[in-house]
Amino acid sequence: MAYIPTMLTPDEIQRYKRQLALKEIGGEGQQKLKAARVLIIGAGGLGSPVILYLAAAGVGAIGIIDDDHVSLDNLHRQIVHDTSGIGTVKTQSAAETIARINPEVATELHTTRLVAENASDIVRAYDIVADGSDNFATRYLVNDACFFAKRPLVSAALGPLDGQLTTFRAFETDEQGRPRPSYRCLFPEPPTEGSVPPCSEAGILGPVAGVIGSLQAVEVVKELLGLGQSLVGRLLLYEALSARFTTVTYAWDPENPLNGKSPRFFDLSHHRVALADV
Repeated sequence: MAYIPTMLTPDEIQRYKRQLALKEIGGEGQQKLKAARVLIIGAGGLGSPVILYLAAAGVGAIGIIDDDHVSLDNLHRQIVHDTSGIGTVKTQSAAETIARINPEVATELHTTRLVAENASDIVRAYDIVADGSDNFATRYLVNDACFFAKRPLVSAALGPLDGQLTTFRAFETDEQGRPRPSYRCLFPEPPTEGSVPPCSEAGILGPVAGVIGSLQAVEVVKELLGLGQSLVGRLLLYEALSARFTTVTYAWDPENPLNGKSPRFFDLSHHRVALADV
């Protein structure tokens, strides 16, 4: 990923010295983080730990998109917010927390809903996207917007006592020249309406969001710095009750409508109808 070297200040060298000591990061890696721009979809249960850890790690600019307000029943899992922020828009509450953690980080707030009409412009302004949204329509929209903008996507989702995480770079090809998979290869169709109850009905254990969101932050850093093995083509599953992590592989689906053999989607216009009743 191309970047403009950004020198670290003496205070930043002190702040990040434990990361600078890592041979995988060092000064060059920390400068890349400082130059990076990350978009986080949702300042909720997943977005909270992603925001906290990326800000603490020294990502230079964090964009947050969310149109909701902080409520009391958010606070057991949405740890970027606190009781004093109840009633505040989540983007502003998260920005205030970032400023307390690391004033060197710039915040860019999108206090709006992500829709087909604005997704391309918003996504294109960042180097990578972390999706912590809680509905399938938005996940498909984010996937497609990242594909057309050629932006890596680290995607996560939660259940009551479980979670999952993967990375998409569907705009690229693999070593054999085959397209890399997208969200549509992993989940060709959304589940039938009502088959997956929302968090408000099914419940959720707050620390589960912390586990998956923290892992999501790790994968964002790995993608920004080109570290280790990516989760592209691999779905990481976490089951809290059994304390078990499982990784399953998945591949490009030649029938998918985005980057399959006969694509049917060439922009985001198909989402205008899909999101209308969500």
